[in-house]
Amino acid sequence: MGTKGSELKDKRIVLCITGSVAAVQCSEIARELMRHGAQVFAVMSEMAQKIIHPYLMEWATGNSVTTELTGKIEHVALTGEYPKGTTDLILVAPATANTISKIACGIDDTVVTSVVSAAFGLGIPMLIVPAMHESMYRHPIVVDNMKKLRALGVEFVEPRIQEGKAKIAATEEIVNAAIRRLSAKDMTGARVLVTAGPTIEYIDPVRVISNKSSGKMGIAVAEEALSRGAQVTLIYGQGTAPPPYGMKIRRAETTKQMYDLVLSELKTVRYDVLIATAAAADFAPESSWEEKIDSHTVREFKVKLRSLPKIIDQVKKISPKTFLVAFKAEYKVSDRELVERARKRLRSSQADFIVANDVGREGAGFQADTNEVFIVGKDGKVVHVPLAPKRDVAEKLLDLVYQKVHSKR
Repeated sequence: MGTKGSELKDKRIVLCITGSVAAVQCSEIARELMRHGAQVFAVMSEMAQKIIHPYLMEWATGNSVTTELTGKIEHVALTGEYPKGTTDLILVAPATANTISKIACGIDDTVVTSVVSAAFGLGIPMLIVPAMHESMYRHPIVVDNMKKLRALGVEFVEPRIQEGKAKIAATEEIVNAAIRRLSAKDMTGARVLVTAGPTIEYIDPVRVISNKSSGKMGIAVAEEALSRGAQVTLIYGQGTAPPPYGMKIRRAETTKQMYDLVLSELKTVRYDVLIATAAAADFAPESSWEEKIDSHTVREFKVKLRSLPKIIDQVKKISPKTFLVAFKAEYKVSDRELVERARKRLRSSQADFIVANDVGREGAGFQADTNEVFIVGKDGKVVHVPLAPKRDVAEKLLDLVYQKVHSKR
């Protein structure tokens, strides 16, 4: 529980499983929800039980599985008594065309649709994850039924259209959608620009200079801002972490490309916040080879590097009202030195916050899922965030950003 974050801590999620072959993904979905802090209770239709056994979901969740309705009125016990529900989210995953249409028409002839009916009457948030053949997903009545459910406040996690199938969304996408659905929307209406990931600089067409950044910290920040209701634009370098669904994404390869994209966004859109987590390359070869260097004939060559312009140094010049959060990485320095270097960079960039971390520390380096940071404000205050999952670090950072931006408003 909570090994990847605490966004769903104390949240009770009922996972309703229907008779799609995508039910094989449900134990993984349940475990990922739990890794973000949720308590998960599985409900399985009769057809779902023919695809995976209830024992699997009992093992995955640690809770007994509801497979039928008895005199215990399980659908009421799971959702709560009118007028107050005890469940935070109903997650129907996977949802077949049959189940979606039944829900839209108020039919409750299975344990899953009965739970959903009870949840509707209590106003419990609902998330539906379709999985079926593409032809069924395109059926005009199914399309109309999904529109009807959206009008009633139901949210959908769109499937991946591949090989003639409307395949269930990736587990990470489903979990992120659940987090967004249950997060406080304290940044609704705010426009947030995030840079993330490393950039590369070419020596020749196949050899590059870069760094080991994965982009995970930036993705965590973008996901957290999105879950809090912000309109997020992500300018993403060559990171390995998958970018989240539901935001505008612009890709950059080199530092110049990222530099130009950031400036273009700032000139055309009024952003409330820019969070610059990207590990843009600081140096590039003064000149590069147009053809691949032949290692059989060239035994030695020299690469002369030139410094590249700093993106964060231009932000306040172009958009002085944008709240700027810069990031600064150091390697194996003391806490005192880390904070002092961060303060100097804060002043030179005119940033509002700077987030400093030491990538030489265990668990806080590139590629890690956790981080330890010092958040330094231009008012002189320093907030230390001990080693924690990057999504938790992002949450604490955006708490501080929200306080400052909201007070200005």
